[in-house]
Amino acid sequence: MNRPLDPGTPDAFRRERTLDVLIPTRNRPTELAVTLSGLAAQEGVPGFGVVVSDQSDGEPGWRHPAAATMVRALRHRGCPVLLTRRLPRRGLAEHRAYLLDRSTARYVLCLDDDVWLEPGTLRRLVTAIGELGCGFVGNAVHGLSYADDVRPETHRHYREWTGRPVPETVRPDTPEWQRASIHSAANLLHVTEQLDLPPGAWRAYRVSWIGGCVLYDRAALVAAGGFDFWRLLHERHQGEDVAAQLAVLARYGGAGIVPSGAYHLESPTTVTERDVEAWQVVVTRL
Repeated sequence: MNRPLDPGTPDAFRRERTLDVLIPTRNRPTELAVTLSGLAAQEGVPGFGVVVSDQSDGEPGWRHPAAATMVRALRHRGCPVLLTRRLPRRGLAEHRAYLLDRSTARYVLCLDDDVWLEPGTLRRLVTAIGELGCGFVGNAVHGLSYADDVRPETHRHYREWTGRPVPETVRPDTPEWQRASIHSAANLLHVTEQLDLPPGAWRAYRVSWIGGCVLYDRAALVAAGGFDFWRLLHERHQGEDVAAQLAVLARYGGAGIVPSGAYHLESPTTVTERDVEAWQVVVTRL
């Protein structure tokens, strides 16, 4: 029988450390367990923290025995875990703003609740942002059901940074905006295979935005406004991650990193009310 799970307290969790992983979730206990299992297998970034904020209609997903076991595994390995509820729902951006406020770490990884990270991913991302000195780095998620669906027309959007990423102003209806097409399906996986990188090597490339797995310099994210724009939005929105990244990109620069160790679980979305694109509201204020 699974014993009750201690959710932890915000005061005990808020400590200075290298990395906190911020996970918003809703109605996805199985996917959350898989996401946490990927984190529990990470090495090379000791003592990173994890915050899970649940907005499920019923019981929080972290009470599912599989998810609870992964929480305990993380804690057993020395990773503090804070489990919270954020209700009533006020939209995706407000949820991410709440998560960000739980952390005082140097870096924060915004990780969706349907992404599995292969071992070594956190270490590579933290190494990359430290060497590049930019506002964010990210791993676009692979959809492995598309592994045999090669789309060479998207590969031309892959352009590597040859030095430290510099600030960029990226807007819709520009060529730079089309960079995101490389992140659909398994396009980035196919590009990475063509690069034939030696073991342990990584490359930084130009992006407009990345979904699912983005590591921010927390101070840069906060200085760029974080997710506080939620107050400008109707709660039925999407694209809050795009809006935040455009703001950080314009001030501090950002990059995608290959190889990506992030894999999309390809479960049905729980974001079914999408009346507003958050970036459309925020981009006019940048």
